[in-house]
Amino acid sequence: MSRTITRLFDDYADAKAAVAELERLGVPHDDLSIVANNTHGDHVVGDGTTGGDVGRGATTGAAIGGVGGLLAGLGLLAIPGLGPIVAAGWLAATAAGAAIGGVGGAAAGGLVGALKHAGHTEEEAHVYSEGVRRGGTLVSARVSDELAPAAEAALNGRNGVDATTRGEDYRRAGWAGFDETAAPYTAEEIERDRGSYRREPIV
Repeated sequence: MSRTITRLFDDYADAKAAVAELERLGVPHDDLSIVANNTHGDHVVGDGTTGGDVGRGATTGAAIGGVGGLLAGLGLLAIPGLGPIVAAGWLAATAAGAAIGGVGGAAAGGLVGALKHAGHTEEEAHVYSEGVRRGGTLVSARVSDELAPAAEAALNGRNGVDATTRGEDYRRAGWAGFDETAAPYTAEEIERDRGSYRREPIV
């Protein structure tokens, strides 16, 4: 049996490190996925003018930071309610539908549906989608029951946040659910929002 494990990361560097750790654990690229908010414009794919096919892994443009593996397949796309994102892997391909190769166009489908299809609850899907809208990065892994504890440890150890924890943060501020018709967060809104639930590291 297998399951899907997903975590939200506020820092893209943490998400990238988590992907690398999952790859070291032996999770195949076909079973990994990353979806990162690109409102700040920090992530450039290839020559910066063309997007890759997020469903084809390392056959697309250059990766952010020149890393290999899953991250070598990052592509640019837009999903309703999220704004500009970079993404790679099966979750992104499911969310984007037939439009994954489109440059700058809005992708068909949605992240909520893709997460539910992967086995997440409605609540989890809404929280994780809202997390990307608010500037975060999702990392998802399809793993066997035997590998699941190690995969969870890898994601948690890189500051990954689960849907229960972040959902509580959002609801305290009056959030009720992800709305794909809402305007994407601006860079300023992302920074202000993060400050409201950022926790000091435990030492």
